[in-house]
Amino acid sequence: MLTVRNLGLLAGTALLLLQTQGHAQVAPPVGPPPPPAEAVGVGPIYDATQLPSIKGVVRQFTQTPRGDVDGLILTDGTEVKTPPHLSSQIAYAVRPGSTVVVHGLRAAALPLVRAVSITDETSKITITDEGPGRRVDPAGVPTLSSGRVRMPLHGPEGEIDGVLLDDGTVLRLPPEAYRGGTRLEPGQPVVAEGSVLTTPFGKVVDVTALGATRDRLEPLAPQPPGPPPPPRP
Repeated sequence: MLTVRNLGLLAGTALLLLQTQGHAQVAPPVGPPPPPAEAVGVGPIYDATQLPSIKGVVRQFTQTPRGDVDGLILTDGTEVKTPPHLSSQIAYAVRPGSTVVVHGLRAAALPLVRAVSITDETSKITITDEGPGRRVDPAGVPTLSSGRVRMPLHGPEGEIDGVLLDDGTVLRLPPEAYRGGTRLEPGQPVVAEGSVLTTPFGKVVDVTALGATRDRLEPLAPQPPGPPPPPRP
């Protein structure tokens, strides 16, 4: 039998249950969602567009002895150096005859630019140097190449590391060739022997012997080793 006391206890219990359910249905305030993990650290750290820029039309690519694109020659004779790990990206985005905008560091006394980014105005693709990649080294085929020198080619620090011939062939020369006194001037005829690699971007020769004619080829021998170290006591 329900008494007044029991009715009071039941009413209090029901009220407590209703208050508990009401608190459970109130959601906590929601803040802004965290950024997705893949959005963190995307893109280059530095803004290449703050660097000096030049604009020109691409005449041809230059290549390393293993076939990587390592630069562009513009129609005004400017040489644009790019790191070989960007070879595939440049080949995809840029074509001879394209107008490009290059941001990078200009040499003080040479028509030479060390590129940090290249934008092709036709494809609207921008390529930015963000670090090295990996590439397989294809083998070349030893043969002779000949022609007349159009212009010298340079490494990233402005050192001469080859020449461009009138037919577009790139001759890559080892540093010891210039330390030994080799000089190749524009218009000079030259015959080169070495491993030849032909790609869709042109022909590049890793030169091992050089001369004005075929019968005057001289090997580009490496520098002789220095004196041996003194014997240990």
